[in-house]
Amino acid sequence: MSESTSTSPAGATASGNEASSSETSTTGAYAIVEASGQQFWLQSERYLDLDRIAAEEGETVILENVLLVKNAQGTTVGQPYISGAKVELTVMAHRRGPKIIIYKMQPKKKTRRKNGHRQELTRVMVQSITVDGKPIG
Repeated sequence: MSESTSTSPAGATASGNEASSSETSTTGAYAIVEASGQQFWLQSERYLDLDRIAAEEGETVILENVLLVKNAQGTTVGQPYISGAKVELTVMAHRRGPKIIIYKMQPKKKTRRKNGHRQELTRVMVQSITVDGKPIG
């Protein structure tokens, strides 16, 4: 009877959790970079929208303000930046963000002002994250 409890579904679930945790650790390499006055969490082969960058579509942009890098070996935190670390981005397209309506009104004064804004954005694809010339992830 004790043999049947050792091969219970709970034991199978525990080994399944170990496999999933090791899978996420191999693909979980990422970097946190500073661009456009903001901090962004980046992974290889993913895209994101930044404030407009003065670069043509298809052009490569390199960000060297890397604040943190996590890979299989561990986490490296810069003070404030990691020396020798860089992120290579490819410009995919120039876009505009969603329209934001700004409505200002003063009650009892018949004063109303309506204004709209669409942020100019650049969509970039993360090509590689490198530390001292060695790619991570």
